[in-house]
Amino acid sequence: MNDPRDHSHDPFETTETHLERLLGRALNSFDLPDSLIERLESALAHSSALYSSHHSASLHRTTYRHTYLLPDGAALSLWELVHNSGRDGAEQHELYAEEAEVRLAASRLPAGPSLGWTAEQADGTPADENNDDLELLSALLARPIPAQPRMYVPDNSADHARRVLRRAENADRPGEATARRLRLAFAHHITQAFGRQCPVDGGRDAGFTLYEHQFLLLDGSEVSLWEVEHTATPDGRHMCEVYEDERTAREAMESRSRVR
Repeated sequence: MNDPRDHSHDPFETTETHLERLLGRALNSFDLPDSLIERLESALAHSSALYSSHHSASLHRTTYRHTYLLPDGAALSLWELVHNSGRDGAEQHELYAEEAEVRLAASRLPAGPSLGWTAEQADGTPADENNDDLELLSALLARPIPAQPRMYVPDNSADHARRVLRRAENADRPGEATARRLRLAFAHHITQAFGRQCPVDGGRDAGFTLYEHQFLLLDGSEVSLWEVEHTATPDGRHMCEVYEDERTAREAMESRSRVR
């Protein structure tokens, strides 16, 4: 089903132009694996469909699935998240290679009020039947997350580590020695360790989320990266910082807010 409000579907647009437009407007297109982009550039045809839509008084969040047919007969998808949680409510676009990634990204957006939400799947079924996990993940941001057993996933983990390190903006982020070790990663696991809205200087609230990215290396050893995502910036923009241990990551959060 194509959403008539979505301008991403144009029956006369070539697949090459469609892909270029998606990549051009996405804030995080540089995070997509180069190998994926190279395969998509050879696509013969494409199709776009609305996947889910959530609206509240303050947040509008929509997810689209863009599917591409490759010359070898395989199909690849890009998942696009469109939301208005940017500065001044401006519409923002993000792209992800996996459905799980776009779900996680959607869960990180500021939660809307508990009443007044409307949501609909692309097939018209109520979201509370098929999409409750997004709301549950959003609710988890209000309280610490209990420890969960690790389940390593062998899914291009070395490239995932590279992207985590590349988006880190802190000067004391892990260096080249850690980056070299993580090139041997073949599986990884992501755990949300903290998530909360906290007061910062100036009397406003900022969102803080802490993730542990744990990697299993080819030699059997494990390496963790601790990622802090927050909006405790002068203009309220989203910022990522990465540290090698949990204590340093939590100290960084506390230094930017009154997080306890």
